[in-house]
Amino acid sequence: MTMRRAVLSNAHVDAAEAHKTEFTEPFQDLITRYAWGEIWTRPGLDRRMRSAVTLTALVARDHWDEFAMHVRAARRNGLSVEEIQEILLQVAVYLGVPAANHAFAIAQEQLARYEQEVPPPPAR
Repeated sequence: MTMRRAVLSNAHVDAAEAHKTEFTEPFQDLITRYAWGEIWTRPGLDRRMRSAVTLTALVARDHWDEFAMHVRAARRNGLSVEEIQEILLQVAVYLGVPAANHAFAIAQEQLARYEQEVPPPPAR
């Protein structure tokens, strides 16, 4: 749960937990234990690289709601706007321009949303 909160934000996880039902609870448990407890915490890739891979995989499978959430997560994990842009340019070559076009549109919205959610660093 610690990694899930660090990557997706407390607000997102709190909302997911609040909407959990008896029917969906086993699935929430599954993704918390396996995706966040086993895969995201492995030492082989840092969180930035995991975000890059995740963004690409989500575009490849047309999982646009998850992609939107993971654009903000990628920023939380330290990817810059320019790095996300480069990932999407790479996606255009290997997954197709239509998918990349859609990804750019979603990413632009989510990057703006992220900037509104995260306070700017203190002035030096």
